[in-house]
Amino acid sequence: MVLSAAFFITLQKICNEMIKLFVPGRLCLFGEHTDWAGHYRTMNADIAPGAAIVTGIEQGIYAEVEKSSIFELYSSAPEIEDVWQDFSCRMDEGELKRIAKSGSFFCYCAGVASYMLEWYKVGGVRIRITSMTLPMKSGLSSSAAICVLVARAFNLLYNLNLNTLGEMNIAYLGELRTSSRCGRLDQACAFGVKPNLMTFDGDEIEVRSLNVKRHLYWVFADLCAEKDTIRILSDLNKAYPFPNNEAERAEHAALGAKNLEIVDRAIRYMAEGRAEELGALMTEAEAMFDAMVAPMSPALWSPKLHEVLKDPKIKPLVWGGKGVGSHGDGSVQFLARSEADQQTLVDYLNAQGLKAYTLTLKPVHTVRRAIIPVAGFGTRLYPATRALKKDFFPIPCPDGMVRPVILILLEELVKSGIEEICLVLGSEEERQQYADYFERPLSEEHLRKLSPEAQEMESRILNIGKRLRYVYQQEKRGFGHAVYQAAHFAGNEPVMLLLGDTLYRSDSNKPCALQMVEEYERFNTLMVSIHPVPLSDVSHYGILHGVWEDKERTVLNVSTMYEKPKASYAEEFLGVRNASGEKEFYSVFGQYILTPEVFAQLHEDIMKADAEGDHAREIELTSALEAVRQRSGMMGVRLKGRMFDMGNPHALVKAVQEFSLP
Repeated sequence: MVLSAAFFITLQKICNEMIKLFVPGRLCLFGEHTDWAGHYRTMNADIAPGAAIVTGIEQGIYAEVEKSSIFELYSSAPEIEDVWQDFSCRMDEGELKRIAKSGSFFCYCAGVASYMLEWYKVGGVRIRITSMTLPMKSGLSSSAAICVLVARAFNLLYNLNLNTLGEMNIAYLGELRTSSRCGRLDQACAFGVKPNLMTFDGDEIEVRSLNVKRHLYWVFADLCAEKDTIRILSDLNKAYPFPNNEAERAEHAALGAKNLEIVDRAIRYMAEGRAEELGALMTEAEAMFDAMVAPMSPALWSPKLHEVLKDPKIKPLVWGGKGVGSHGDGSVQFLARSEADQQTLVDYLNAQGLKAYTLTLKPVHTVRRAIIPVAGFGTRLYPATRALKKDFFPIPCPDGMVRPVILILLEELVKSGIEEICLVLGSEEERQQYADYFERPLSEEHLRKLSPEAQEMESRILNIGKRLRYVYQQEKRGFGHAVYQAAHFAGNEPVMLLLGDTLYRSDSNKPCALQMVEEYERFNTLMVSIHPVPLSDVSHYGILHGVWEDKERTVLNVSTMYEKPKASYAEEFLGVRNASGEKEFYSVFGQYILTPEVFAQLHEDIMKADAEGDHAREIELTSALEAVRQRSGMMGVRLKGRMFDMGNPHALVKAVQEFSLP
């Protein structure tokens, strides 16, 4: 099944387009300072790689951006009206670099803009900050957030096709053009509000999303005291790349081998939901920092931080606590024992004159449920579908058995760990056919005639039947409307969607559906599977364009969806380069992981159509996907496998011929 042409759109930027952006601050949970320390491995191979667990927070910078002939920043944010003055300058490399070195309020923005101009020859940008909920100079990387915001504005407005890591790197290089000596983890805010492991091995940086098994109730607070980040970094860098005395060797150990051991334990505690041990590890990490790193800089003497950490009224509310970022008296963080304790702690810290915030890290729901719409009549396969639904058409398989299409799909899902599957039928009368097949045992007479392998298959079929649920699309109002019938079944969890007339064959030891699930657990966002199609065939498909998020070029951050483009247009605008530098063109493979946002959008689309009295309007899935993509992003996953369309006679013949081959 091909995605509907009616709602595939392209997001080609035009000069006067305005884009809304949000970039969060970041909270370093473990591994402060190891980013710049790990970078010194380029000069001293005995230094251990750096590792840090970093998460975006709910506070950040909201802005509207658009193209301009100059570089200009304005603000209507009430949170910073006392310190803000509007700023503008020419897009001139020398002038931007001078402002970057000046140490002024806008030096970070100018640093990034100068890099963009020097390397990408872009025009100007107008940025209007509409809200600033992120406290400044508190160890939460407000400077990095503004750098990422500027880099992302240029990237989107000028179609630079940078992935998230690329934006992060430019934000870092831009900040280095100021007097700041920030590390690489500050720009982790580019990855959004989720915990990530960042590793730093010389010039190499890797980012991996982390799983959280249970809710973790963090509290962090601006200590409203003084912190000299530049002095701290200057003092600590003196021990690198080669330590000269015992104190410097202790700093190397704390930011090297000992940190790796602490980070490894923290990842395990988070994945296993061991909140008490995680909190104790925070206290242990702070004690190590105080003993082995803090003596290297007078600026790390932190009376306010330690006063708050030792407060006897706080200890009963938390599992543990530690400093934030470069340390000093910038911010403090705690892991509260419960949601109620989290709020009590915030109220207490605010009453003490601090500025406290909550951050709840939530479990990433693995995909436990799947939906297969099979409500269609199968017009293109008539008159066979007059007697047999197309998802029951027989397909020879490599093991010598002949299975109906629906059984092949269901076995794929079960092998991928899916626990419940919802079939979307056209009417309640159709359910009997599925009940007869998946719930009614064979007679003893027929069972005795089967081989042992076939008898085992019979048992698997009945077990699959226990996983099935059914909903009905009483009105034929489009594919999105069919999917929406399973909204209650999906609940507030991610759900896999397979097409009822498409088969999948993995080219690895993992089913295609399992490959999708594993990528979802890495990125925790709306996903579609993709596969390359020849340039000569692009006019028959919806084509997706974006930038690769990983070195292996398997995950595409989708920025454009274009239905049935001409080959000349696709060649110029829609190609995605492979490892050899050649352009490839990607279409949808036929598997999706839908987030709760998609069902909310489908509900909104249905309500809007009904309110307008247009009950015949088709509700398409693609329009809902695009709306969610614009708000929250979408990843395209290139699976190791092949797809077989069953929706028309020619495709059916090809599937019957080829699917049985090993």
